[in-house]
Amino acid sequence: MNPSTQASELTPREFTRWIWRQLTSMRTALFLLLLLAVAAVPGSLVPQRGVDARTVQAFFQDHPTLAPALDALGMFSVYSSPWFSAIYLLLMLSLVGCIVPRISVYARALRARPPRAPRNFSRLPGSGTFTTTASVDEVMAAGRRALVRTRVDVVQTDAGAELRAEKGYLRELGNLVFHVSILVVLVGVAIGALWSYRGAAMVTEGDGFSNTLSQYDEFNSGPLYDSDALPPFGLLVDRMIAEFQPEGPQRGAPKRFQANVTYTENPGDKPQRYEISVNSPLSLDGGDVFLIGQGYAPVIRVTDAEGEIVFDDAVIFLPQDGSYLSEGVIKVPDAAPEQLGFQGFFMPTAVSAGDDAPTRTVYPGAVNPVIGLRMWTGDLGLDDGTPQSVYTLQKDQMTEVLDDNGEPLNISLSPGQSQTLPGGGTIEFVDLRRFARLQIADVPAKSLPLAGVSVGLIGLMASLMVRPRRTWIKATTRNDGTGARLTSVSVGVLDRVPRDETPIDLESFLTDLQETLATLDTSKENPT
Repeated sequence: MNPSTQASELTPREFTRWIWRQLTSMRTALFLLLLLAVAAVPGSLVPQRGVDARTVQAFFQDHPTLAPALDALGMFSVYSSPWFSAIYLLLMLSLVGCIVPRISVYARALRARPPRAPRNFSRLPGSGTFTTTASVDEVMAAGRRALVRTRVDVVQTDAGAELRAEKGYLRELGNLVFHVSILVVLVGVAIGALWSYRGAAMVTEGDGFSNTLSQYDEFNSGPLYDSDALPPFGLLVDRMIAEFQPEGPQRGAPKRFQANVTYTENPGDKPQRYEISVNSPLSLDGGDVFLIGQGYAPVIRVTDAEGEIVFDDAVIFLPQDGSYLSEGVIKVPDAAPEQLGFQGFFMPTAVSAGDDAPTRTVYPGAVNPVIGLRMWTGDLGLDDGTPQSVYTLQKDQMTEVLDDNGEPLNISLSPGQSQTLPGGGTIEFVDLRRFARLQIADVPAKSLPLAGVSVGLIGLMASLMVRPRRTWIKATTRNDGTGARLTSVSVGVLDRVPRDETPIDLESFLTDLQETLATLDTSKENPT
């Protein structure tokens, strides 16, 4: 190839301009929007740390090989991962680059007048002619009357007059509104992700919660949120109400969840009462308190071999299924001579089918509550300063207690019952309380995505329903040979969005135009 015919290399400025044009094309924006939707799929399939950290921990335990690989790819924090953020930012940049030039083009189109008529109407998708005795001015007046909600210009020509009309400007406006709304939604979601916080806490009846970081069981915040600036509200769970369907095909289904709380929005404020239910959160300045679950917290009292009460508190047992079969751990670090640990389950309505059949729970309400525990002695691992979950029992330095037959010791208690422990001491099921699982969250600009979606739907409907069309009417006068003057009328129609019904619409328009001219002729013949 002759070197003189080869294309020259792009300069850095030209290459940057080419990259910008590719990024800001509508094709790229649609591709990035599709890519964002695909990238969000793992967030629905894989548990997310920002939603349920305990489920993520359980996933690591169940899949010790797969979980680290997924974690390295950011699958447990999809929406805050670098690759998801990169797609998000590129989409926003692409939309801005698409919208801004189109707004200037649309502004010029609004100021522009309808274009002049083409010379040959027969090349248009729809055209027609007819002859009338009305004058050119009357034809123009009838055209104005027939073209309602249309921008119209009438231009005088050497042979007669030409009417130029155009409508459908709202279609492009609706299209722009739709794309701007997408950008508004993205901005709103980004603001919420960057400056929001969400946490969960389980609070037992009679206990309180202060909105400080140490009070949360789970806490996640956006990268720009200052966790030291949490709003200083506090609340006390007076009572947790949970009702279930007692009979019928929906037996055991949740019927009513409600947490009666007393709260103060700021230190020193007068306490106020509120009933938090599933669809009625407590809204405070800087956060909303939602009721997202409940469960049982048996009150357990443990005495050691010396007769001292070394544990007396409500213990949260975490529900495992819809029947509220729950698991829990009791840690007694103050017991002597060795620390004690208990792990087991709680059944709200325990039923046994026979001596050899295992006991099971058949109803989530506390009709026949029973606790089943096993016991360990040794070192709980709390003294070395390493943090550990209150819902797990570390057994590395502990020994399971056996009964006289050499089998693991089984402890079964109902409310009010106690059992003597091997080596001395007792464990007692004192009372049964409930706990409320609360979610505290604050998402700034949360109404912005909703407004964007609502306005975007209106813009989308406008872009789909409005039909832009250009219409031209030419009127010229001629002599019919008998001395009478006739007016030849030519009509052309061009739809800027092609559709099959153009000829049918043209016939209807010609009929309306001729009827309007006939009305004008009648009014001339019968003046009032």
